[in-house]
Amino acid sequence: MQTQNKQRGFTLIEIMVVVVILGVLAALVVPQIMSRPDQAKAAAAQSDIKAIAMALDIYKLDNHQYPSSQQGLEALVSKPSGNPPARNWNPDGYLKRLPIDPWGNAYQYRLPGTRGSGYDLFSFGADGKLGGDGLNAEIGNWDR
Repeated sequence: MQTQNKQRGFTLIEIMVVVVILGVLAALVVPQIMSRPDQAKAAAAQSDIKAIAMALDIYKLDNHQYPSSQQGLEALVSKPSGNPPARNWNPDGYLKRLPIDPWGNAYQYRLPGTRGSGYDLFSFGADGKLGGDGLNAEIGNWDR
């Protein structure tokens, strides 16, 4: 007596049902995932701003004042010249290098600040220019 092994595959209807279900799930999930990179970039910019702000605060502790707008954030990487002098500048610097924002632009620094803090430290946002809404708005130390 010989037994036959029957292999049963999926029917076309079963495969179509699975494809439709996957399509519906993709239509619901993909828009959610696609908006996340922009949110991640904004969060990364906020994190960089906090790190730079901490370095600026340490600079102020050592030198009794923040670097001027002319000296800029470069004063955190190499000893600044000009006024105000950095008499107690840390020879190791305050940052290894200046980060750039997630959109490839330099962070902006302004002293005195115009947003209620001693200084303004910010990224222009996704569009790389002043003004804008949503992801194109500035992300700054006033958002902490």
